[in-house]
Amino acid sequence: MEERTRPPQVAGGRLGMTVISRGTGEKWFRRYPARSGAPRLRLVCLPHAGGTATLFHGWAGLLPGGVEVLATQYPGRQERLGEPCASSMTELADAITDALEPELDAPVVLFGHSLGSAVAYEVARRLEDRHDVVAERVVVSGRGAPHTERAGGTVHLLDDEHLVAAARRLGDMGSVVYDDPDLRPLLLPSLRGDFRIIESYQPLDVTPLHAPVTAVGGTADPGCTLPELLSWSALTTASYEHRLFPGDHFYLVPQEEALVRFLAERL
Repeated sequence: MEERTRPPQVAGGRLGMTVISRGTGEKWFRRYPARSGAPRLRLVCLPHAGGTATLFHGWAGLLPGGVEVLATQYPGRQERLGEPCASSMTELADAITDALEPELDAPVVLFGHSLGSAVAYEVARRLEDRHDVVAERVVVSGRGAPHTERAGGTVHLLDDEHLVAAARRLGDMGSVVYDDPDLRPLLLPSLRGDFRIIESYQPLDVTPLHAPVTAVGGTADPGCTLPELLSWSALTTASYEHRLFPGDHFYLVPQEEALVRFLAERL
């Protein structure tokens, strides 16, 4: 794997000046807590397939002062239910990067879980390549690095029952709502659309980031083993570390306080 030849001249997370234009960030991010003055750092959180910004609503109260949480809301769910899901990783990462432009007046940390890990990597690349901005840290959870994952999965093509069964094999999170026949028509299109994104994701150029990378996961995650987490060490020219927490693929729900405390020590 060939590293980039341009060395990072990082000053406050920024390689150079960027002309920032206001976009449609408010529909892409929920702010926890509401903006009050300029934050010293923004933690941008990216959920799993079928996930929502609500997953991160309790994080701000566990973080040190001055850290603003931007919880990403992918299209096709909750208040964005009327919008189509993104059709590809490129479309999703491009849109999130554009929405982040007005937020680059403060250093940014990216946290992504499962699908969100791949999105975090792609957004971090775009921030470096297009805006000369290096994230303070990229935290990836519950998924191996892009160069170790193969495209071509077919979960998104399954019927509803088998789609739900595939999601359940990773953990029990959300199984109750998927059992509700009235909610399924609202929830399954986004789950299916997100699986389509990750199963068709095949980056042509997997390049190391200039940002430090932290990989986290669950000790009993059937979808992401320790060697898969360790594969992220090849995708940074800075420092790398990893940490496992008790639990399955959705360890971050019961281990929320421990995980956020671990992150807070690195912000």
